[in-house]
Amino acid sequence: MANLDPVTILLVDDDPADQKLIRLSLRSQRLANEVHAVSSGEAAFEFLRGEGEYKNTSEFPDLILLDLNMPGMGGKEFLRQIKLDEHLKRIPVVILTTSDAETDILDSYKLQASGYVRKPVRLEDFQKVMESIEAYWFLLCKRPPREG
Repeated sequence: MANLDPVTILLVDDDPADQKLIRLSLRSQRLANEVHAVSSGEAAFEFLRGEGEYKNTSEFPDLILLDLNMPGMGGKEFLRQIKLDEHLKRIPVVILTTSDAETDILDSYKLQASGYVRKPVRLEDFQKVMESIEAYWFLLCKRPPREG
């Protein structure tokens, strides 16, 4: 893969092991990416709005990877709320979850998810999935320009 513009990814997942695996998989790619991980929908909104512990964070993500099953604000509620926010709704949100339930898939797309990917179990498969996500979102797709 060619090295293009640096990309910022916000990972919203409450499982530390999955966070680590996703970070490792993304780090193995040739794209220059910055991955910020948070453990809840509430923390994701704090990050996106530069509030709380993220007050001095100026990174605006090019992509959000979102788990559905989290305590507190779950993935569907986060997705619902982000798509109502005029400033945030343009960020592509890809669901990255263990659920293969038809209702979760349908609900996610109804809530304007940009994609739905089931987390693989095997490490090799996980790395291939992350490579495909990066290739699609950062090499093939045109992204909206960053707002100033």
